[in-house]
Amino acid sequence: VQLVESGGGLVQPGGSLRLSCEASGSIAWINAMGWYRQAPGKQRELVATITMAGATNYADSVKGRFTISRDNAKKTVYLQINTLKTEDTAVYYCNVDLMEFGIPGSRDYWGQGTQVTVSS
Repeated sequence: VQLVESGGGLVQPGGSLRLSCEASGSIAWINAMGWYRQAPGKQRELVATITMAGATNYADSVKGRFTISRDNAKKTVYLQINTLKTEDTAVYYCNVDLMEFGIPGSRDYWGQGTQVTVSS
C-alpha cells in the first residue's frame, strides 16, 4: 500500500491550496482518512479527519478555513486550505486506516508528507 500526497507549496498569507492524497495497492476497504501536520520544533497534530460515511472532525485552529473531503472511488482524500496564515506552515501528512485483501484487521498508513509554507 502506498499513499502519495501532492499539492503543497509556497503561498502568501490569505492564499489557498488544495492537498491530495491517493492510496494505492491491495486495498479492500478504507475506513477513516485524515490529515495531520508538523511544524518545525513541534509535535505532529491532528488537522482534520473524515469517516467512510463522510462525518468530519477539525482542529479548532482550522475550523472555517480548512475543508476535508474524500472520493472513495479514487481512494483519495483532499484538504482544501483557505485563508492561509503563517502559523499554518508545516509538513502535512495524510493518514489512512484501511484493510488489505487477505490480511485480517485494519492498519494505519502515512503519506510521505508535503510541505506547506505560508510567507509573504
